[in-house]
Amino acid sequence: MEKLKQKISIIGCGNIGKAIGKGLIESKIIVPNRLTVTRRKTEALKELFAEMGVNVTSDNNEAVKKSSIVIIAVTPQKLNRILEEIKDNLNTGKHIIISIVTGAEIEDIKEIVEKDIPVVRVMPNTAISIKESMTCISADKKDEDALKTAVKIFDTVGKTAVISEDLMVPATSLVACGIAFFLRAIRAAGQGGTEIGFHADDAIMMAAQTAKGAASLLVDGGSHPEREIDKVTTPQGLTISGLNQMEHHGFSSAMITGIVSSAQRAETIFKKNK
Repeated sequence: MEKLKQKISIIGCGNIGKAIGKGLIESKIIVPNRLTVTRRKTEALKELFAEMGVNVTSDNNEAVKKSSIVIIAVTPQKLNRILEEIKDNLNTGKHIIISIVTGAEIEDIKEIVEKDIPVVRVMPNTAISIKESMTCISADKKDEDALKTAVKIFDTVGKTAVISEDLMVPATSLVACGIAFFLRAIRAAGQGGTEIGFHADDAIMMAAQTAKGAASLLVDGGSHPEREIDKVTTPQGLTISGLNQMEHHGFSSAMITGIVSSAQRAETIFKKNK
């Protein structure tokens, strides 16, 4: 795989930032010493990254100066302060900003930076740490080169979808929050497995592998959920009995409601903290 020539910094390396950094190193798209990660308290970062050869610092401006791709992975409440802090060291023609910040619009970021710097809005999920992320990406039309760079980066750590910016809030719910939703479904399946006789660890492993297989039928096999469901549901059979009981208790409705609720919350969380 061709390595990136640009240096990258990840500003605000919390859980998602660490996952991105780990994924980039594991994918070998960047040499470790060309990656800089920042956090106010660096102890946890040093434990994870120092032995890999990644640069670790609490100085955001130092990280920006060292890099040309700046990935901002802070909470919405911290975004404006971080942008004000680093904007004097952002240079037109050198830097690209990739924002992982929930709810922060491209226009909002450009307005604070006050420079003609490409901004790409990205929403991955924590499976990026094992190169299995679903990442949604958007940018202004004039920033197509920056968009292509972002796609190249995140294609190495899972699958990407280029979408219009007005779909980024819904993507936050479906893709980023969705990891937790599917994990909760696996946990519930594991608890069911325990109730019918399996040890808890075995039940979780069996449920997780079954979920992985189901997802692979769709992602790798290009199939549709209902087509695959039809293959295992027979008249008066076991599967349809279980599915109908789940639906009677609101399984699909609960998942849909949860996704919609998260999307509505995502839409207000950044504006609330402007």
